[in-house]
Amino acid sequence: MDPPVRPADGLLRFKLSTMMFLQFFIWGAWFELGFDYIPKLGFQDTWQLPLIFGAFNIGALVALFFSTQFADRHFAAEKFLAFSHLVGGVAILGLFFIRPNPNDPQEVNLLFWPFFGLMLVHSIFYVPTISITNSIAFANLQDPQRQFGPIRVWGTIGWIAASWPFIFLLVDWSRVPPMTEVGFFQWLGTALGSSLVGENSMAMKRCIFLVAGVASLLLAAFSLCLPHTPPKPAATAADALAWLKAMRHLKKPFIAVLFLVTFIDAAVHQSFFYWTFTFLGPKVDGGWVDIPANWVGPVMKIGQIAEILTMFILGYALKSLGWRWTMILGVLGHAARFAVFTYYPEPWAAITVNVLHGICYAFFFATVYIFVDEFFPKDVRASAQGLFNVLILGVGPFAANVLCGYLRQVYVMSNPVVPDKTMVNYPAVFQYSMGAALVAALLLALLFHPPKQASEAESA
Repeated sequence: MDPPVRPADGLLRFKLSTMMFLQFFIWGAWFELGFDYIPKLGFQDTWQLPLIFGAFNIGALVALFFSTQFADRHFAAEKFLAFSHLVGGVAILGLFFIRPNPNDPQEVNLLFWPFFGLMLVHSIFYVPTISITNSIAFANLQDPQRQFGPIRVWGTIGWIAASWPFIFLLVDWSRVPPMTEVGFFQWLGTALGSSLVGENSMAMKRCIFLVAGVASLLLAAFSLCLPHTPPKPAATAADALAWLKAMRHLKKPFIAVLFLVTFIDAAVHQSFFYWTFTFLGPKVDGGWVDIPANWVGPVMKIGQIAEILTMFILGYALKSLGWRWTMILGVLGHAARFAVFTYYPEPWAAITVNVLHGICYAFFFATVYIFVDEFFPKDVRASAQGLFNVLILGVGPFAANVLCGYLRQVYVMSNPVVPDKTMVNYPAVFQYSMGAALVAALLLALLFHPPKQASEAESA
């Protein structure tokens, strides 16, 4: 019987929860809406947009090696967190002030490099902090295995909360009567239903960088209040070889198949964020479903709420369905969501189907992390998780950014609401994501056959 674990100190729990809340609030503030705002600045689809969105993926690759091999071992974690969010916060604040005229190609090309440079600086300093915040929590909790979950969930809450400022920032206040004339409830109802469109909407959408930057600077200051977390011990020769040992396990067919499917599903997952905000938005702004712009963010956050709930049943699903069918359902969740977007893009259906995000994330990505921890030898598990993170946060999303940029250029059509403007033919591009998800599910069904016991995999 395990000894009773003393609950984490209330102040410590508050500090770690606040750290997680702000950490993911920063990311959630710009990420989804950014895929709507940035393409409308006039940057080229084939190389400029993939580079801008790929900056985050480059940051993921830098984080993988820099944070684990250098930062963790040379700096106190809370000081590194403060410095990173200070630099990253200033960088993303700078993006608020760079807004080229999309009708002036010369100005767009001139401002591309400063825009890309600031996004790259932010990403390189932000992405390592994802693992650093985990390290701080693990180092200061008495029993991380039991106590980390309730702390980490505040990160998801932070991501969800990041959309709420834009419910009011994207309101067309010129259409809202004074509260003194109509009363509070009518004033609130009118405000929530009056969304900015066109140029006025674009002008306010750049506030994503202002909100993210302010949150980053707040976390930089708050990090100095976190408990001292000294550097980890220096890396040993065995640590350096762990990467090679982890890669050797790719020779096992079931791990090689999972590696390939993870790449495909990571690309499909990224394509959801690439297209969906604009797709759900107003038709006058190039959208398809015609949800008011100030409500698109909260609609997409339904997925994260579902993710929290799905994580509670993941253990039961794994026990009942096993590794293969749990992962297949996770991948098919993407296919089902894109099928609804393609063939039945009615507002109620497009909103409701976002609950599948919980299955997409928990049943595949979270399951992959658990599977790697179970089936790789203990001495290479951290490196194996890193290898899969290269796909999930780096290579897979970057490939999606490149492909989606190409598809944006190929599948262009006249906007039926604003004939002098163009828009993306969403049913056409969604079929690529849906098809890729179906291929990934088929690969799992036919070729993914892990041994029943992890010990069999280690001895193979």
